[in-house]
Amino acid sequence: MRCVVRPNRPPGRPATSGPTIMTCRNPGGGRARRPSPPLAHPIATLADVTTATEPPSVPSPDPRRELGAALRRWAGDSAGTGTAGVPIGVVRVLDRHGFGTVESGQLLAGTAAGSTAGLLYLGALDATAVPLAAAASTGPQTRNAHVTEAPAIAAGLACSGGATLLGHPLPAAEAAALGEALERGVPAALLSPVDGAAVLVLAGLELERVHGSLGDPGVDAAAADAARQSLRRGATVTERITAAGADLLLDLWVPVPSVLVVGSGAIGDALLAQAALLGWGGRRVTDLDEARAAVADFSDADVVVLLDHAPSFDAMLIDGVRRGRGFIGALGSRRTQAARRERLLGAGLTPDEIGSIHGPVGLDLGARTPAETAVSIVAQIIAARSGRSASALAEAEGRIGG
Repeated sequence: MRCVVRPNRPPGRPATSGPTIMTCRNPGGGRARRPSPPLAHPIATLADVTTATEPPSVPSPDPRRELGAALRRWAGDSAGTGTAGVPIGVVRVLDRHGFGTVESGQLLAGTAAGSTAGLLYLGALDATAVPLAAAASTGPQTRNAHVTEAPAIAAGLACSGGATLLGHPLPAAEAAALGEALERGVPAALLSPVDGAAVLVLAGLELERVHGSLGDPGVDAAAADAARQSLRRGATVTERITAAGADLLLDLWVPVPSVLVVGSGAIGDALLAQAALLGWGGRRVTDLDEARAAVADFSDADVVVLLDHAPSFDAMLIDGVRRGRGFIGALGSRRTQAARRERLLGAGLTPDEIGSIHGPVGLDLGARTPAETAVSIVAQIIAARSGRSASALAEAEGRIGG
């Protein structure tokens, strides 16, 4: 019998995590499938999924948000900061071979003075990419970079490889727009000809905000349409595309939701399991101060679902409403919601502000179990993020799907 062990994991989960499955072939050609030997981290069940999937209570900062903040800072007045901007260069991956599986949307930004933000292949290409970022602030250019096996693995890559890097200027207005989108956690796209001679930035839920130009209105329109088509796939991508006859490089960033469950219980367990199934991040907190700190750092891609009915957690809801970012949901009966509403009105929130809280959270699917309730909650989150009404497809007149 010949057996091969392969990972058994949801999309987007690193290859180094999760259970494995052993697939075996019998000499007679039949195929048998049996679990691999016991692992240090066995397959999670609904009861223990929060232990297996929850990251530390204080997650590391999102590097894209840090990159966005740097772009806005360097853009200066174009970002409304009241400071003078500096020339900005960006380095992108035009082509590559090797390295194993690498996340799309790699971007390194820098200034002529040597400041950098972002990350390219876990830093393995820094010897080429960092000087290129500085040089690209004054004009476009390409460089080839190669990494041998040992330094590639030391950086965290799977194997050796090489890449053709495109460096080009990112004008202040476009840098500010891209930076704001990355920092807020909303979809964003950066397009340029493969020679880096022009820049088009798209941002917004449907990439509706357009900044810059590729030099031809027809190319701009075709490029924007191609980016929006890619957005409907719901994944970050880096790819070469052809739009109105122009050879372009597209980097599209689609934020992944992160769910914060505040409180304990079976519904919280099921919600974190459902988030993991969708490839979303998820964690649980039960302390008010920790919940408020997390909401204070929210982006538009983040979600909080309040399970705890204690009036003290009203402070977290008020924080979230006034920050104006992300999806805010609260569990509870209609009586609980009515009492909470009166307290929030007394705390100074307006009816419209209270209306921005999804409570009772979830769609009316007739859910009876914690798992079904979790489905109703994530369904409402998906609908809110995509701007859909959550009605039956048979009754909808628009596009089916994203």
